[in-house]
Amino acid sequence: MATFRLDIAYDGTRFKGWARQEGLRTVQGEVEGALEQLYGAPVPLTVAGRTDAGVHATGQVASFEAPTDRHDANTLRRALDSLTAEEVAITDTSAVPPGFDARRDATARRYRYRLDTRSVPSPFERRYAVHWPHALDRPALDSCAELLPGTHDFTAFTPTETEHVRFERDVLEAAWSEERPGLLTFEIEADAFMRNMVRALVGTMLEVGGGRRTVESFAALLEGRPRPEGGETAPAHGLFLIAVRY
Repeated sequence: MATFRLDIAYDGTRFKGWARQEGLRTVQGEVEGALEQLYGAPVPLTVAGRTDAGVHATGQVASFEAPTDRHDANTLRRALDSLTAEEVAITDTSAVPPGFDARRDATARRYRYRLDTRSVPSPFERRYAVHWPHALDRPALDSCAELLPGTHDFTAFTPTETEHVRFERDVLEAAWSEERPGLLTFEIEADAFMRNMVRALVGTMLEVGGGRRTVESFAALLEGRPRPEGGETAPAHGLFLIAVRY
């Protein structure tokens, strides 16, 4: 058996997330279906980050084991691209050392959230940026982002009903920037993320930027306050998984 790494990009608009779900269209189901066609048997994938319904990726990573005598990495990439839907691209395929695990071996993940802040939204961004024409206090957004690097308890930023048992995460970087005029982005990199964590952070920061809560109240949430004290969860379609570090 050989171990392979897949680098994957996908438009999550019409998928019910990454994880396979019976009767629903998911990215995992799409790629595993293609692998089953190639190998003639189910091939389970391990993924670095399980994205939710509507979330996109430009830098997702998955791994799997398969017989060594079937396909080399280049043939595998071309074959998978031909068998997966147009919303999915296998951007790279490589043979990796035995035992490589895309999820367990990852040291950090990086996400980007995009806001279209123009009064009239771009039709070309409607699936990839959330339209936010409201007034925003940019220095307040920056102040919130500056609070994030370090180790914090993010209980306030993940659903109350959860399988997580550890709520501390180590944030390496976090910042707001202007991708281009009228398009604001938030990027965050951490050792790991909980479900809805980035979207809840963005939704809460937008409440700060809109004057509905203070930077100080945002700082207090990082001390492990309960989820109901946090802000709204921002829409899924503005979020991208853009990199996984090993």
